[in-house]
Amino acid sequence: MGNSADIKILAIDSSSFTGSVALCQGEKLVGESLLNVRSTHSENLLRQIDLLLADTGWQLQDLDLLVAVTGPGSFTGLRIGIATIKGLAQVVAKPVIGVSSLQMLAMNLPLSPVPICAFMDARKKEVYSQLFRWSEEGPQPVGEAQVLPPQHLLQQIDCQVAFVGDGVPLYQQEIIEALGEKALLPNASAHQVRASQAAWLGWQGFVHERVDTAAELLPIYIRPSDAELGHKKKS
Repeated sequence: MGNSADIKILAIDSSSFTGSVALCQGEKLVGESLLNVRSTHSENLLRQIDLLLADTGWQLQDLDLLVAVTGPGSFTGLRIGIATIKGLAQVVAKPVIGVSSLQMLAMNLPLSPVPICAFMDARKKEVYSQLFRWSEEGPQPVGEAQVLPPQHLLQQIDCQVAFVGDGVPLYQQEIIEALGEKALLPNASAHQVRASQAAWLGWQGFVHERVDTAAELLPIYIRPSDAELGHKKKS
């Protein structure tokens, strides 16, 4: 699909409290904006995009591919990020790709010789989690994504694993008690989600012709929303 080394990519991540935007040309990171503050993504994402485009000298019409993180994660954050990408896709008429927030997290431990356990805080004393193994195409999933209390998830692990995600510092003591030396815990900076990692995954999708249309881009929640749970209780 064209010269993949030169395609211009915009990636957005709004799956957690952190909001980030990245511009890449092929595999090369051109610019990235990351805000680890408790403000709404609707206030910041478009401003971050405008600033990055201005700083790099790119125009919206220069973009070849739009990448959104589709989940799991914050329900509101995911909706905002996906809606932003859908709106931009209508303007520039370019393909889109949705990537997993858990796979994006696993990108933070490149070339790991042991399985990577993405461990994202899901609130309600639960975590979103999935195992990955590193390959030439980056981290590849081993099994399905889950949302479970951390203690239940840790009971499923019987080998050495590297943990990554904002759930790691939150449940570090539980991880150590359950797995001891089998648990490999990276430094704090490794747990930060970054849109540049999503851009690389999107680039891989482009190379292997796994692109979507804006209409096909949907959030992946894994568990039902509070509104859905309330409806089930009433019915």
